Amino acid sequence: MASRKRKPARAPQPRRPVLGNDPFERGAAERPAPPDPVPVPPHAAARPPVPPVPARVALPEAPPGDGEARLAEVARTTGAAAYTEELRELLVRLLPALRDAVAPLASLATLVGSPARLDEHGMDSDLLVRGRAVLDFFLGSWWRVDIHGADLLPDGPFVLVANHGGTLHWDAAVLRTTLARQVPPRELRPLLDPRALAAPLIGQFLVRMGAAPLRADVALSLLDRGSSICLFPEGPRDAPRPWADRYRVTRFGRGGFARIAALARAPIVPCAIVGSEEAAAPFDRRGWMAESLHLPLLALAPPLPLAGLLSWLPLPSRWSIRFGQPVAPPPPERAEDAVAVAAAGERVRAELQRMLDADLAARRSVFL
Repeated sequence: MASRKRKPARAPQPRRPVLGNDPFERGAAERPAPPDPVPVPPHAAARPPVPPVPARVALPEAPPGDGEARLAEVARTTGAAAYTEELRELLVRLLPALRDAVAPLASLATLVGSPARLDEHGMDSDLLVRGRAVLDFFLGSWWRVDIHGADLLPDGPFVLVANHGGTLHWDAAVLRTTLARQVPPRELRPLLDPRALAAPLIGQFLVRMGAAPLRADVALSLLDRGSSICLFPEGPRDAPRPWADRYRVTRFGRGGFARIAALARAPIVPCAIVGSEEAAAPFDRRGWMAESLHLPLLALAPPLPLAGLLSWLPLPSRWSIRFGQPVAPPPPERAEDAVAVAAAGERVRAELQRMLDADLAARRSVFL
């Protein structure tokens, strides 16, 4: 068998050096120049550094191998039991302060409770005693009532003539409570318009406090039994007076209180109350914004009525109550003389306005 011819062997090629993994070293395209560094925005450079991660809370030390004891200690110091214990301790510390703060409000229940007895006009004779905590709060802390001239009050029954501020008769309740705490105590019965006594909530409260209907027969009956009476001769007002007219005593009309005082032979005592006007919310009175902002043109703007109970909430203005010198009424035989009755009423009105002007000039602040 003929032997196959062998191909001549190739000449050995020179060995090329081994290239690295960089494709540019293997002949790839030229490497582009690195881009210019991107400028850092100023706000990014001002960012605060990231705070370090806090270290883990170390577990309470315990003997090695005592795993159950360690778990129990962690649960006691960080679990629900510790939260409950801290809350209980906090409540124990706050309880005395809370009790002192809500005691007047809690005593409000005594004002609406069932009375033991009522007189013929609906007065609860025990209300001043049961509601003492509430009355102490309002007279001593909320309104900080200052009394002047209590030593001028007559010993027997008298007719107290006072100015009225606002739409709600807080002043009637304050006067009755104030005279009941004098030494000796004085029984004062405010006489109010039947519409005020028929108002929801506040009307019933005033009746229970001792207010009676404004009628001549009721006034004479109370004076004859030894009680003093209180009247607000400016008359009932369904809407608050303009803000600029506060503490301006209007005309007393026919002076009916002077006729009653003449028939009962009771002296007339003027009483100036400062602070009652500001105790009523001023926002629903025309002219309040004009005076507050010193813009007279706003005096013609309509008031801003308040909704709901906001208009019923008395503001914590500081009160001043001043009793003046008693004024002698006309003689009983001139009780029906319109001229004598009107003259006596005007003397009381002028004295009351003078007292109001003096106390307003001496007042330093409305609320402080």
